[in-house]
Amino acid sequence: MGLISLLISLAAEKKLSSQIWQFNFAFSRYINFVNQRDFHNKVKGTLYPLLLLLLPVALTVLLLDLIQDSILDLIVSTCLLIICFGCVKTRDTYKCYLNSAFKGELTTCDLHYQKLLTDKNLPDYGFGQTLIWLNYRYYIAVMLYFVVFGAAGAVFYRLLCSLDEQQRKIYQQEPESHALTPVYKKILFWADWLPVRIATFGFTIVGHFSKAFPVWLENVFEFNKPPQCVLIGVAQKAEDIMVDEDDCTAEPCLLVRLAKRNVMLFFSVVAILILTEVIS
Repeated sequence: MGLISLLISLAAEKKLSSQIWQFNFAFSRYINFVNQRDFHNKVKGTLYPLLLLLLPVALTVLLLDLIQDSILDLIVSTCLLIICFGCVKTRDTYKCYLNSAFKGELTTCDLHYQKLLTDKNLPDYGFGQTLIWLNYRYYIAVMLYFVVFGAAGAVFYRLLCSLDEQQRKIYQQEPESHALTPVYKKILFWADWLPVRIATFGFTIVGHFSKAFPVWLENVFEFNKPPQCVLIGVAQKAEDIMVDEDDCTAEPCLLVRLAKRNVMLFFSVVAILILTEVIS
């Protein structure tokens, strides 16, 4: 059943453009619901961000537990996975960046790049580096959490990422926001620790193994380096980035192609593991 859900979700995610299939739409509705009920004044301290994270996950677990029919369970799990996969805003930003670059509008390219960093609450990485990190977040990590923990795992990870990305907006009326903002980053660090090592090993397979594997090996037991740095460092070694400095599209395109190959590798590996009944 898990393989069928993954297959349908990967095929349908880019085809279903309606906002109802976008995670950001469901997330904004959820945050509005919480704000209307003034939860941030009723629940204090670190309990509030944990409540925001765990409430939808608990409801997802309860919903799937109540479903007794396997076909209905497949339909619900697949729908949730489609919603968790991908990010239309990031994909649109990438397309706009390329269109502006081909027109020679470099200032507009930089605006698209800076907006993406702001929207995703990310450090100042290069545009291609940012895209390959977001590809990991919205595809490979979601896939891994779905395979191991089911639909609730995919919801947990994607919700955690969105809460981290949007925490400035969520806590703009919260007087203790400066103390709460690290909560999601700490959880995300450990939520990403093993998946990033798995994802970067995939880069060594679909890219230049001899160049990328030593870097992967150096970072495999690193417990202090940010997951973004680990993933980007291995990805850059796995792909040749020797390009014209004046061509601002070369690095993003190369890294996006590397990321797509990695997604297909992981889907193939998961499919083999499910078909051989190594995982269910």
